[in-house]
Amino acid sequence: MPASGKTTAPGLIALGIVGVGKIVRDQHLPALAKDPNYRLAAAASRHGKVDGIPNFPSIEAMLGAVPDLDAVSLCMPPQFRHDAARAALLAGKHVFMEKPPGATVSEVEHLRALAAERGVSLFASWHSRYAPAVEAAKTFLASARIKSAAIIWKEDVRRWHPNQEWIWQAGGFGVFDPGINALSIATHILPPMFISEASLDFPANRDAPVAAQVSFRTDDGIVVGMELDWLQTGPQTWDIAAETDRGRMVLSSGGARLAIDGRAVQDESETEYSQLYRRFAEIVRAGISDVDLAPLQHVADAFMLGKRNVVDAFYD
Repeated sequence: MPASGKTTAPGLIALGIVGVGKIVRDQHLPALAKDPNYRLAAAASRHGKVDGIPNFPSIEAMLGAVPDLDAVSLCMPPQFRHDAARAALLAGKHVFMEKPPGATVSEVEHLRALAAERGVSLFASWHSRYAPAVEAAKTFLASARIKSAAIIWKEDVRRWHPNQEWIWQAGGFGVFDPGINALSIATHILPPMFISEASLDFPANRDAPVAAQVSFRTDDGIVVGMELDWLQTGPQTWDIAAETDRGRMVLSSGGARLAIDGRAVQDESETEYSQLYRRFAEIVRAGISDVDLAPLQHVADAFMLGKRNVVDAFYD
């Protein structure tokens, strides 16, 4: 949805980053360090700090002390993102939101409308869509007749989210935190689809699921199955496969590798966050927003339609 036309003059975008945790240190800071579009001007976090720039305990404190910020990047848990985004938008700042963009569909819709009203850009950053083989997979599927598809996303939560209690709380998404990455790709490369049924496994001591099985269908009757599991050790599985009239397509390694009938078509190292920040700079300077709610809507539908199963308690 276009914003109301405000643009930022060419030059460095003064950026504040909010929520200095694992994903910021692993991905955001390295990407920003290499991007000539930005000047990292400040950080706000209850627990973390970024060396060499002013640090603040909250976004409100940062916005008050550093009024010349052009934009903020919000990397806190989704349960807390709406209030932070609203404060930044009301202050006239462009907003980059780490995935998922919010805890509910309605709050992100509100933020999208607010960004348009204030004439600033809002970016829902589905990083997996920027994996190197995703566009090639989309092009292949557009030229083929899809017979069926399957999404298999299985990983080890203890490896990727060690001791992160927020992710197990209501609104923390549980296994749908990585699962929404799969959905961000699937909604980009597959025809529009709708959930027909779902089954969610909740540990007895947690408020978010550790596994899920979801069935989708399209208007043309294509069946898409999804399996999510957060307890897979050893090699991790991040695959989307499709049976087509042109062969079996497998998009694996989270979107980094594409194979058709077992033959590798594309296999490259990921540069997702560098591309995300490049895209954010583009929309800021163009005065538009980029907010696709389809992946978040599917997660909401899965929770709404899904059968709840209680399974063994989970402990880190």
